[in-house]
Amino acid sequence: MTGFVAGPERVRARKGTPGPKAVKVAARPRGVRASKSFSDRGQVFAIQRTRLLGSAVPAVNELGWSGVTVADIASRARMSRRTFYDLFANCEECLLTVLDDTVEQVERELTQTTGKDASWVERVRTGLWTILCFLDRDPMLARVCVVQSTSGSLRVLGVREKILTRLGHMVEEGSSLNTRAAQPSSLTAEGLVDAGVAIVSKRLLNDESAPLTALHGELMGMIVLPYLGATAADRERKRPAPEQLAHAGAGESGWDSSRQDPLREIPMRLTYRTARVLKATGEHPGASNRQIGECAGMTDQGQISRLLARLQRLGLLENVGEGQPRGESNAWKLTTLGERVTEQLNLNASPREEGA
Repeated sequence: MTGFVAGPERVRARKGTPGPKAVKVAARPRGVRASKSFSDRGQVFAIQRTRLLGSAVPAVNELGWSGVTVADIASRARMSRRTFYDLFANCEECLLTVLDDTVEQVERELTQTTGKDASWVERVRTGLWTILCFLDRDPMLARVCVVQSTSGSLRVLGVREKILTRLGHMVEEGSSLNTRAAQPSSLTAEGLVDAGVAIVSKRLLNDESAPLTALHGELMGMIVLPYLGATAADRERKRPAPEQLAHAGAGESGWDSSRQDPLREIPMRLTYRTARVLKATGEHPGASNRQIGECAGMTDQGQISRLLARLQRLGLLENVGEGQPRGESNAWKLTTLGERVTEQLNLNASPREEGA
């Protein structure tokens, strides 16, 4: 449940050296060389992974956790099923990654907002507010993780159970504060967590307009009641929202795939080959078809010509050379849009690499 781990790479053997009758390769412009590929490929995998995960959320929201397929996710992401299987073993692994990544984001926010030295009431209060704010920022993701995941496999249900158990342990710490003769049952915390999740699930399922944060006071009163009594519960219900987190409900959640996808506005698949061609053109403006193909590791000139032409139609490249009708080589450069996309792909070599 940590950071990105690239899927298995499919290594293809390069073709042998062309024979004496092969067309002579054009001289590489000064400074042109094939760039290191492993970090580039990892970046492309990361973007492809984000796009697939971002497409899995609306697919599950529409079709249900158990009804969505690899084809549903891949088609929404404008990617092939082969690319999907490069990154995930199956549909379930992809959906579990959505759940794991979401939990990881919530945990990061909880770490930043919940002080270890605070009292039990303050830690529960702040933690509950943080979770509700996160769910409000992305209701679709909230429905997928909180509601739709209940229809998942035993693995998915196991992940849910671990999350609810950890929340239960946090709530159960309140039993140590109870000074009354009648101690709450050991099942009290479990029941409180289940009740809270059920209430939130109902709001998400009904797609109500009121934010989930509106439930904060009532949920806190419900949690505090069995441990600290009616007076403390009433006080929690009337307290205003945590001031230090009042800004947390604004904006988008950190798991926003659209902002991380540099080709989100362009109707094409993001492939490693496309990224390499954009990078080669950005590093060597004015290079010909053959020179770009050599830098990008593409030996099929028909293939590189078709890809360059498509990128030109999409507004990512422009040909500033005389072109074929005049018998001259093409000279390609990035357009403004192409520069922005390439920069977002983060495939440009560092100054140290350029000077190597």
